Amino acid sequence: MKFFIDTANLDQISEAQSLGVLDGVTTNPSLMAKEDITGKQNIIDHYKKICNIVDGDVSAEVISTDFEGMIKEGEILAALHPQIVVKLPMIKDGIKACKYFSDKGIRTNVTLVFSAGQAILAAKAGATYVSPFLGRLDDISTDGLHLISEIRHIYNNYGFETKILAASIRHTMHVIDCAKIGADVMTGPLSSITGLLNHPLTDIGLAKFLEDYEKGN
Repeated sequence: MKFFIDTANLDQISEAQSLGVLDGVTTNPSLMAKEDITGKQNIIDHYKKICNIVDGDVSAEVISTDFEGMIKEGEILAALHPQIVVKLPMIKDGIKACKYFSDKGIRTNVTLVFSAGQAILAAKAGATYVSPFLGRLDDISTDGLHLISEIRHIYNNYGFETKILAASIRHTMHVIDCAKIGADVMTGPLSSITGLLNHPLTDIGLAKFLEDYEKGN
């Protein structure tokens, strides 16, 4: 399973990259705003900075909701860097734009997916990634992991090449559960990645090793 970090914070991206396990980055307008990155040129420059830090795919989201606007924005974003993946909303014009970009060899990430039916449409349109938001489903007492499992089953049935990018990851158990189910990618905050390092027995064992070492010196 690939690990993406879901942020626009350059320090967090750099820290995740330094671990040697980061495969890519996802962003959205809310994450950009959180870092006070506003204005078209500033956002474009920020995407370039992210691409200079990481080696893998960087999802850059359009803000248009009409087909023509998505195409215009998406072509600008795709031209910024070979690592850019154009992120499109799961709406009718988003699916049309996905098919357009797919036919032109431009990679896409269809986002805000909350049902298996939506995931089928994204795959049929040739999406590179589909982003089901499991955390947001959990927030409304719906089983987000079940959706990931459904999509995995359907994609396996028909050999769809679209990668399942489990989004809205909240914590480390989401990461582990998505790995069990067979998600191709997970994207979450830095804490969901670094949290996998933690176990009290590791801390106790290391402290004991160091204690015994000091006794012998």
